[in-house]
Amino acid sequence: MIPCFFVSDLHGVIDRYQKLFSLIDLERPRALFMGGDILPSGLFSMTVDPRISADFIKQFLLKELKVLRHKLGQDFPEIFIILGNDDGRIEEPAIQEGEKQGLWNYIHFRSVGFKTYRIYGYAYVPPTPFQCKDWERYDVSRYVDPGCVSPEKGMHSTPVSKRDLKYSTIADDLDQLVGDTNLEKAIFLFHTPPYETKLDRAALDGKKVDYVPLDVHVGSIAVKKFIELHQPLLTLHGHIHESARITGSWYDLIGTTHCLSAAHDGLELALVRFDLDRPEGATRELI
Repeated sequence: MIPCFFVSDLHGVIDRYQKLFSLIDLERPRALFMGGDILPSGLFSMTVDPRISADFIKQFLLKELKVLRHKLGQDFPEIFIILGNDDGRIEEPAIQEGEKQGLWNYIHFRSVGFKTYRIYGYAYVPPTPFQCKDWERYDVSRYVDPGCVSPEKGMHSTPVSKRDLKYSTIADDLDQLVGDTNLEKAIFLFHTPPYETKLDRAALDGKKVDYVPLDVHVGSIAVKKFIELHQPLLTLHGHIHESARITGSWYDLIGTTHCLSAAHDGLELALVRFDLDRPEGATRELI
């Protein structure tokens, strides 16, 4: 039995983090997966909190986890972390510093071993209507949905080559990430959900741009095809806050792959608990 926690889209809300750390102290999971959009954001009013430091990672996240690690000792969980499309890539060095200090594993576009499993991370999402493009890629081609802004036209907090902006796709990245590896015991920590599932349903019903109806499914086609082809054991997702409320489900099954989402559009902490040896028994609680 390998009990794990999964959270995503905490957006720097202190109350959510305090609940999470208290539950880690109480339940002692062996691993914590953090699926992106973990830092304070100006896009969501719920994250406006005077207690949030301008340097959230160093002044809050690293400090609190060091305290927790000191308290738990050998019971401190293995932490796997990626950033999300609402997290500026300019914060990546601070995240890498947390890894150097042994607090977490930063796994975007890489993999690490854990027990008998292999954990992969990937932060990019398909183009959105938002201007920050640090963690956006074309999906399977240079197509952009109506109302969305291409990676080439948005803003970036760190330099990106014109070639990467124009030609990189999520589909190509995933092929490069795994090659011909057997993924039977692989866990993928994505920010984007797979396309046309219970996990990527946006509140776009009846909306149009230039008379063109908007697709209510906004996940990644590349990720969906990747899961169908490779059938990893488990995939973890976030990004689309309202999807679970609209579809009534934070869980989906693609072939034999269990797909879980921790995104949530309320004020609570959405905590997904699962056993790596038995992911079909996962539960989700709003706290």
